[in-house]
Amino acid sequence: MAWGWCGLGECFRPCARTNGRRNMNDQRRNGQNETAAGGRPTLKTIAFMTGLGVTTVSRALKDAPDIGEETKKRVQLVARQVGYRPNRAGVRLRTGKTNVISLVLNTDEQLMGFISDIIYGVSEELAESSYHLILTPYSSRNDPMDPIRYVVETHSADGVIISQTEPNDPRVRYLTEHRFPFATHGRTHTGIEHPWHDFDNHAFAVQAVRALVAKGRRRLALLAPSPKLTYYRHMSDGFAEGIEEQGCNAIPFHDAWVDMPIERIKTAAMALLRRDAPPDGLVSGSGAGAFALVAAIEECGLQLGRDIDIVTKQSTPLVQMFRPQILVVNEDFRLAGRELARAVRASIDGAASASLQTLAVPSGVEGSRT
Repeated sequence: MAWGWCGLGECFRPCARTNGRRNMNDQRRNGQNETAAGGRPTLKTIAFMTGLGVTTVSRALKDAPDIGEETKKRVQLVARQVGYRPNRAGVRLRTGKTNVISLVLNTDEQLMGFISDIIYGVSEELAESSYHLILTPYSSRNDPMDPIRYVVETHSADGVIISQTEPNDPRVRYLTEHRFPFATHGRTHTGIEHPWHDFDNHAFAVQAVRALVAKGRRRLALLAPSPKLTYYRHMSDGFAEGIEEQGCNAIPFHDAWVDMPIERIKTAAMALLRRDAPPDGLVSGSGAGAFALVAAIEECGLQLGRDIDIVTKQSTPLVQMFRPQILVVNEDFRLAGRELARAVRASIDGAASASLQTLAVPSGVEGSRT
């Protein structure tokens, strides 16, 4: 209890006003010290600033159903303002969770906006949650199972996102067998029900063939993904369907894939264009591949839009900025990132895999009018 001069005679006795002021100052110092002690705000900091109990603050930040919406909004606003972040080590000790999502990426993948956009999309979805994103890179020169085993065995994340799926992907089987939450960018043919987001490459190829035929092209070739990937089958099947539907000719092009370095694609494309019956229309499964095809066309003395046309997927406006004559179908990797983050979070919470599967359908070919 604080003692102070009460002004009612020459004696000391407890003074409620002084005592209250002293308690408030102590609380304020305690709140400040709570922030300074660990170098960051804590639950006690937020409790002091909102006038709520620490337990209430904790439950509000966890979106507990028994906490009112106004209270949750007030607590979350203060948490953002003071820069509160939960102590991940403490959370892991209490709950066994890391509050981390691992995005496993092949460092050999062609950039063209894919990596930055998918990271942006995942981060955007996780921004208002308790989860943090970490990148787990690997090279195709190494075993793609290595980063998956590492995350599962060390439990360094609560869930993972993987890309470049194969029809019988061993990563999907391993994660399923270990009951580890995950989502894939692309489908598989494993027979295992799992969360995924994919782009409809079958529809893309059909639309591309139709657009080229509308431009008067009749001899078409496809620069496809690597045959080991699932979407190779989707895209090549769509291309074959479009060729049959339109009654035109497919020119075999099996010397290059969109996953190859641009110089190798260019060299293979030049050999294709120098055949006795070269294609007059090309479908490219990636924007980077389209750059290589254009370089080959121009080095062979042909003119894009006059002698030959290209339809390609693009994830950024760079392709049409490079050559406005290129016909494009847009693929939104930021959307893919958001959908994958939603799927893996829901998988962590125990949602059924069949409800966590989304397919982005292309909206058509841009610039296809004659």
